[in-house]
Amino acid sequence: MRTQGVAGNWQWWAFTLTGVATVFFYARLWRRSGVLTDLEFYELRYSGKAAVTVRGFRAIYLGLFFNCMIMATVNLAACKIAAVLFGFDRWQTLLAVGLLNVVFAAYSGLWGVLVIDMFQFFIKMSAVIAAAYFAVTLPQVGGMSGLVEKLSHTHGPGGLNYLNMLPDFSNTWTLAVAIFIMPLTVQWWAVWYPGAEPGGGSYMAQRMLASKTEKDALGSTLFFNVAHYVLRPWPWILIGLASLIVYPQLSDIQKAFPHLDPTLLGHDIAFPAMLRFLPAGWVGLMLGGLVAANSSTILTHLNWGASYLVHDFYRRFVKRDAPEKHYVMAGRLATILLFVCSSSLVFALNTAKDAFVLILQVGAGTGLLYLLRWYWWRITAWCEIVAMVSSFAISVGFLIMGKNGIVVPSDRQLVITVAFTTVCWVIMAYAGPRTDEATLVKFYQKVSPIGPGWKYIRSIAGVSQAEAAEYARRDNIPLAFLGWSAGCAMIWSALFCVGNYLYGRMGLATALLAVFLVTGTVVIRVVNKLWN
Repeated sequence: MRTQGVAGNWQWWAFTLTGVATVFFYARLWRRSGVLTDLEFYELRYSGKAAVTVRGFRAIYLGLFFNCMIMATVNLAACKIAAVLFGFDRWQTLLAVGLLNVVFAAYSGLWGVLVIDMFQFFIKMSAVIAAAYFAVTLPQVGGMSGLVEKLSHTHGPGGLNYLNMLPDFSNTWTLAVAIFIMPLTVQWWAVWYPGAEPGGGSYMAQRMLASKTEKDALGSTLFFNVAHYVLRPWPWILIGLASLIVYPQLSDIQKAFPHLDPTLLGHDIAFPAMLRFLPAGWVGLMLGGLVAANSSTILTHLNWGASYLVHDFYRRFVKRDAPEKHYVMAGRLATILLFVCSSSLVFALNTAKDAFVLILQVGAGTGLLYLLRWYWWRITAWCEIVAMVSSFAISVGFLIMGKNGIVVPSDRQLVITVAFTTVCWVIMAYAGPRTDEATLVKFYQKVSPIGPGWKYIRSIAGVSQAEAAEYARRDNIPLAFLGWSAGCAMIWSALFCVGNYLYGRMGLATALLAVFLVTGTVVIRVVNKLWN
C-alpha cells in the first residue's frame, strides 16, 4: 500500500483466477482421489522410484523449507506489532505465540484447527474493521472524504496515485507491468504459492480432502475465495492509506517510536503504528484479533507441515509399521520442530514482502505442470523433479547475479524462469521415462479425468465412447468454464464495488453491484447444475 498503492494488491488479487479454477475444475478431482495429503497423490498418479522420490522430497521441501518461510513472515509481523505495542524483543514475542500455537496444534489436530479458524476469522475481521474506522476518522485524516481528497493530491514515486485500483499505465509503466500485467497474464497459472496453487494443493487440498462430499469441497473453497478476496482487503487498505497521511515517511514512524529496534523499521511497521490511535477498549479487541490472525495461519501451517513430515516422509520412508499412537507423538514433535525452525528464520528477515517475492520466484514455472497433470497422461514424476530443480536453480542464479550487482527486473526474472522451467519439463514429458501404464489406468478408473489428454489411456482401459461421454457430461467442462469466468467477475466486481462505495463514487459502485448480482446468480446456477 505505501510503496505501490491500492493497485499493488493485484500481485495477489490475480490469484483469484487460480482459486476459482480450483473450485470448478479441481475440487472434485481431489475428492475422488481419496488421498490423505496432496503428496500421497504422487504415488497414485505416478509410478516407480521417481514417484517415491518426488513425494519424499516435496514432503521436506514444502513441509519444512517453504512452510517455515511462510510461518516466519507471519511471526515477523507479530514481532513488529508487539515491538510497537509492548516494546517486546523478537524472542519474547516468539516465545509467547510459540507456547500458544504449538500446544494447541499438537493437541487439537485438524478438527480443532478448522473449528477455531471459523471463530478467529470473525474476531479478526471485527477488530480490523474497527481499526480502519478509527484510522480514517482521525482529525489529521478527516474521514473518507478527507482521505480521498488528501491522497488525490499526494503522489508517490513516478507520479504514483495511491488511490487507483488499476495502475497508471502512462506514468508508471514499469510498475504496472510488475504488479498488474504479469500477475494477470503469467503469475496466476505459472507460479506455485501455498494457498493459491494452480490446481489446488498444500492446505487447500487438505481441506478439500477432509470435506464430506465433492459439493462440500466446492462450496467451502468458493466461500474461502469470496472471503479472502472480497471481505478481507479493504479494512487493511484503508489503514494503509490513512498511514500515508499520518506517517508520510519512515522517519515519521521512527520519531513516533524512538525506542523501536531499527532492524524492524519498514513500511509494514505502519500498521501497528496506526494502532496507537485506538481507544483503550478497542486495543484489547485488536490484540485478541491479532492473536487470532497469527494463530489461524500458524496453526494451519503447523498442522499441514506436520502431516507432510510424518505421513509423507517419516511414515512412508522411516518407520512404516508403528502403532497410530507413535505417529501422533511424531506429529507433535514435528509441530515443535517446525515452529523452532520458522522462529529462527524470523531473525533473518526484514520485511514480509521480501519473503513473498522469494517464494514466488522459487515457485515460478511449475504452476502449469500442476494444472495439466490432471488432464494429460504424459506428465510424469520426472517432469515434477525437473521443474522444481530448474526453477530453483535459475532463481538462485538470479540471486547470485543480484549480489554481484547485475540486477534483473522482477517481471523479467519471472518470465525467464517460467519459460526456462516450462521448456525443461515439457522436454522431459516427451523424452523422459513414462509412467507405468497400469498405474495410469488405475488412476483414470479412480479419478475419471476427462479431455483429449487421456484418450490414449482410455483406449488401454477399455473405456467405451459412451462411458467417456458420460464422464464428460458429468464434469461438463464448458459449464465449468462459465462458472470460472462468472466466479472471477463476481469476486472482482464485489471487491471494487466496496472500494468505489468507500471512495464515494456511487455511480460506479452501483454499476459494479449490478455486475456482482448478475454474475453471482450465474455462479449459483452453475453450481446447482454441476452438483444437482
